[in-house]
Amino acid sequence: MGCKSAMKTGLLCSQWGVLVVLLSLWLPQSFSQQTTSPPPQQKNKLKFRLAGYPRKHNEGRIEVFYNEEWGTICDDDFSTENAHVLCRHLGFISATGWTHSAKYGKGTGKIWLDNVQCRGSEKSITDCKSQGWGNSDCTHDEDAGVVCKDERLPGFVESNVIEQVEENRVEEMRLRPVVSSAKKRMPITEGIVEVKYKDSWAQICDDGWTPKNSHVICGMFGFPQERKANKNFYKLFAERQQNIYRLHSVACTGNEVHLAVCPLQFYEANATRACEGGMPAVVSCVPGPQFSLGNGQKKKTKSTFRVRLKGGAKIGEGRVEVLKDNEWGTVCDDRWNLLSASVVCRELGFGSAKEALTGARMGQGMGPVHMNEVQCSGQEKSIWNCPYKNVTSEDCQHVEDASVKCNTPYMGYKNSIRLSGGRSRNEGRMEVMTGVDGNGIEQWGLICGEGWGTKEAMVVCRQLGLGFANQGLQETWYWDGSNVTEMVMSGVKCTGNEMSLSYCQHHGSNINCKKTGTRFAAGVICSETASDLILNAPLVQQTVYIEDRPLHMLYCAAEENCLSSSAAKANWPYGHRRLLRFSSQIHNIGRADFRPKAGRHSWLWHECHGHYHSMDIFTHYDILTLNGSKVAEGHKASFCLEDVECQEGIAKRYECANFGEQGITVGCWDLYRHDIDCQWIDITDIKPGNYIFQVVINPNFEVAESDFTNNAMKCNCKYDGHRIWFHNCHIGDAFSEEAEKRFEQYPGQNNKIS
Repeated sequence: MGCKSAMKTGLLCSQWGVLVVLLSLWLPQSFSQQTTSPPPQQKNKLKFRLAGYPRKHNEGRIEVFYNEEWGTICDDDFSTENAHVLCRHLGFISATGWTHSAKYGKGTGKIWLDNVQCRGSEKSITDCKSQGWGNSDCTHDEDAGVVCKDERLPGFVESNVIEQVEENRVEEMRLRPVVSSAKKRMPITEGIVEVKYKDSWAQICDDGWTPKNSHVICGMFGFPQERKANKNFYKLFAERQQNIYRLHSVACTGNEVHLAVCPLQFYEANATRACEGGMPAVVSCVPGPQFSLGNGQKKKTKSTFRVRLKGGAKIGEGRVEVLKDNEWGTVCDDRWNLLSASVVCRELGFGSAKEALTGARMGQGMGPVHMNEVQCSGQEKSIWNCPYKNVTSEDCQHVEDASVKCNTPYMGYKNSIRLSGGRSRNEGRMEVMTGVDGNGIEQWGLICGEGWGTKEAMVVCRQLGLGFANQGLQETWYWDGSNVTEMVMSGVKCTGNEMSLSYCQHHGSNINCKKTGTRFAAGVICSETASDLILNAPLVQQTVYIEDRPLHMLYCAAEENCLSSSAAKANWPYGHRRLLRFSSQIHNIGRADFRPKAGRHSWLWHECHGHYHSMDIFTHYDILTLNGSKVAEGHKASFCLEDVECQEGIAKRYECANFGEQGITVGCWDLYRHDIDCQWIDITDIKPGNYIFQVVINPNFEVAESDFTNNAMKCNCKYDGHRIWFHNCHIGDAFSEEAEKRFEQYPGQNNKIS
């Protein structure tokens, strides 16, 4: 049970000829520090990992790999400064705390360091004072732990690892297909299960192998279910091979997130006649609908799920949202764990969970919180089958929203595109692989920058595993360092949800690019985090009213095109315009500040109103008929993006006064009051009837966000020629499909007032 609880941080899948799953917290070489003070025979670099239970991914017992052996650090004289140095070894920017007395459980093996005393600025733990390697009078009851700030060092590649700290441990696994055609198809769903042993691969004896074992293996590789494999076919193959058996007597319950926490036994290194009468274990998995062979991701399948993931940069990760009473809401993170997270992942067609994240790691939701203290056993088909508590406002806030990272199948998407010329791995000119020449050399080409934008960049950044899009660039002359010069793709148009650029629309082999020079090739800048703007829908409904405003008070508004076209024919300055006014409160619920794309040097000064515009179009306001036709429209330029109010504990960063920096901080909101110019729609020409009122934030995708599906807000609108009523105001993706259809038909198909 202890091992299972320790499995907190997930898996890293990769393809090295075949599909590989990594399992141990090894840091990238760039973060491993060369030992400066060990004995001469110590040649290997130090490695660090977090272990123990119960814990989150950024905390745990600190363990050091030294002299070919893992060991712990004693808590004598331990300090926050020590924790800072160790957290940087682990790829985090700093520490927020440390623990003593083996809070995360007692380790095993050596206690490598004692009486460690760091200043906090050291580049390596070897630069800190201590008793020396292996000199300690401590027991494992005094093992130290660290709590790291949940923010990665720039350039750190997250390892998504589940810990297993036994002497014999399963560190790497793969599914090895035996048919050559199966090796080329992605994803690999069937094959012999093999574990890394020394410098080669070993098999698992299938004696006593059960479907529960297969269920665990499939979950590791990103598949929700297992199926029966044709063992006779593989038996013929195995008889012609020399097998090296490493494991036997595997007895999983089916709930484990990795084979390493199942009861199992290792063969001794000198074992003879291993697996007599048996054969290598074979597993066949059922891919989820998104990864089924032949599914080109071009057609969006109708969703019937009552759970979804929002705010994640990659497929299979995000904030958990569930559908209750036709309205989407979040899940509180009290008692949230890998068992419950795995039920969500498998329900959505992914594998088991790599991480069960707490504390709104994938951003905060805005709707209701539907569930608390979810306690799945791991066998459930849906999170709705798990025991849970209903939530009151006192129980949970959105700062406690639960999220997940799921295992997903390796698809090889990264291999077909690359970035070149950028200042870091997160940016560059787009290059697409077109094939391999006769000498085995890969051939690459460029993408035409015409029409290239944020949504296309979103797909590229997701495909490369680089997080969210920051910008999609149509000119990349400043990254002209590659010898790739041929345009091979044009007219690329993505929805932003595709897993690969190849699933987006484009011109195919008929390249149509007016500007063919390499300087006009498409490029991207990716970011680990992104903003996410969302409108406070209830406030719009509460503040809406009609004003008949004299024309002589609307000259500035007319200059900014805030009136309908018929206003130009009015008898200025006599008469008036009928304005539908309301307040807009815009929250940033993402993980990065929302900043205007243009810098202050290019903001436009508007003399009449006496302010700067940092974005030409910040919001669109529309009145639509029930069939979607516009009958009135307005827009709001972002003359001032600032933090009007923030959540408790968050400081304001942006203020428009004195030509200050503009933006909206994470956890803060901007407010456009109903009584400021252009905060309206001119409805002078609208006839009485039933309509839909719509507000769209950042409508031209000028600034990248993690989620554009929640940028629209809609209300049912009833206008009798004198008064106006708003009903059912909601964010565009807040309702179920059924409820959204009812909303669009409210209060009937006709457009007449009874």
